[in-house]
Amino acid sequence: MERLSAHLSRAVQGKETQARLTVTSVIAGGHVLLEDVPGVGKTTLAEALARACGLSFSRIQFTADLMPTDILGSQVFHAASATFTFRQGPIFRQLVLADELNRAPPRTQSALLEGMAHGQVSMDGSTWPLPAPFTVVATQNPVDLNGTYPLPDSQLDRFLMRLSLGHPAPDVEARLLTTQGRPLALDTLEAVTGPEELISLRAFAAGLRMDDAVAEYIVRLARATREHGDIERGASTRAVLAVGGAARAHALWDGRDFVTPGDVRTVLVPCLAHRLMLRSNMQGPTAREEASHLLEELARKVVAPR
Repeated sequence: MERLSAHLSRAVQGKETQARLTVTSVIAGGHVLLEDVPGVGKTTLAEALARACGLSFSRIQFTADLMPTDILGSQVFHAASATFTFRQGPIFRQLVLADELNRAPPRTQSALLEGMAHGQVSMDGSTWPLPAPFTVVATQNPVDLNGTYPLPDSQLDRFLMRLSLGHPAPDVEARLLTTQGRPLALDTLEAVTGPEELISLRAFAAGLRMDDAVAEYIVRLARATREHGDIERGASTRAVLAVGGAARAHALWDGRDFVTPGDVRTVLVPCLAHRLMLRSNMQGPTAREEASHLLEELARKVVAPR
């Protein structure tokens, strides 16, 4: 995992924390939503992840005229044999970059739901499995809302984590300027793991031990979101399971075979902030920021097991 994170940090410099959380999400078997302004490395991070993991990759540019069949594929008629065959769409890759996901209408956005939830595509009475391991990395611009369709709650809930990269530190930007014209780090990345190893690592992480006290701690945090006066809708049971899965994967960074409260606190905000509905009229990134603050406050108040 350290080598994988280091490779991502070569491509997206100065974002070690986000690289580690992205790897954590992938090991936990989840999907990632990168919400940030253009030009901070969201697409580069997704491409670097595919290269470092040795995964097949496709990039889908979401636009207002994109149709579900442009993602899933379609039945093609062959006149010679008078038969139809299914031509796979770009979703049939191990890592799919859904770029500017909120630019497409809800009908097109929902084309990803079955694949994200069950790893398969159903069409015309037939079902095709997606290649394993399957991961979606989606991006959206939180500032330019003209011509966008906000992701519905059901779509947001399919993302294990929501992350923001932010602008790099001044010294990192200066270093990027001095290396301009040299081969990009992305072009030199080699795979440090493969699909089979990734599948095995996911299975190992899912089996890590979680004591009853830690499990109860996660539940108490979730209940605190449901009972908070500023939160209209708190964490669901699926959100609780998401925190548990991410915490198990995060434990691998320290070489542990058990989960600690520290693992839970590290993944709490990335896993829950996009799943909460506030009582205020805040929307978009402002609501996410407020939800993050509320979760950090609850993490300080809810007593962790020793």
